Amino acid sequence: MTDKNQTGDALPLSGRDTAHLPGHWLLARLGKRVLRPGGKELTERMLADAKLRGADVVEFAPGLGRTAQNIVAAAPKSYVGVEADDSAAELTRKAIAGAGTVVSGEASKTGLDDECADVVVGEAMLTMQTDKHKAEIVREALRVLRPGGRYAIHELAIEPDEVEDRVKTDIRQSLARSIKVNARPLTAAEWRDLFVECGFEVETIGFAPMALLEPQRILADEGLVGTAKFVFNVIRDGDARARVLQMRSTFTTYKKNLVAIEIIAKKKAA
Repeated sequence: MTDKNQTGDALPLSGRDTAHLPGHWLLARLGKRVLRPGGKELTERMLADAKLRGADVVEFAPGLGRTAQNIVAAAPKSYVGVEADDSAAELTRKAIAGAGTVVSGEASKTGLDDECADVVVGEAMLTMQTDKHKAEIVREALRVLRPGGRYAIHELAIEPDEVEDRVKTDIRQSLARSIKVNARPLTAAEWRDLFVECGFEVETIGFAPMALLEPQRILADEGLVGTAKFVFNVIRDGDARARVLQMRSTFTTYKKNLVAIEIIAKKKAA
């Protein structure tokens, strides 16, 4: 198994062994290209709600560049990706083929100018941060947005809002064990509170099933050929197969409590 995409480009963390590779990069190694909890459908809905046409758009942590391609296809005025990993940054540059720029930086400290964007997009990255770092990233989005600008996210959530803290802890610990990342999804109410406390007004909240590794979702996201390649790679790599089955088991165990969430939050007008 090589740590490259279909065009031969190196993937992030390519030197790490299968047992310790973060789940999303393991899936990318196996050929999966849509790595968002709500799949391609929720990404497309979020981008439509974000109103990208003619806007200056910044994307935090674009990863493989799949969403970046969707963003530039929506005819924004400009696109800037902010990516901390050099391999991922290069993948995004190739994905957008000169239709924007990708700069090196952390989502919590982008180095971009104040009020330089109309829309900030971030997917499947806030979930992986501590509560403190989540707030730092959201405040950075607020800083780079112009008054009235929109911050669009697609993340993982826990439901219902009234779920016991014990269940939240069980979910977070199980996710951390299976995906090898310290995932801390919030309830919809907690996501809303985070944005409000950081100075945003929440305009839209939407949901989609968390079905990342369900056959129907894989087929819808990857297409027939992509699904076949992914399944073939999973079958032939025993260590990777064990990891994928562990992740799928975790998602199935907490199926009633895990959901993909879309939020569009607006920076208050001056």
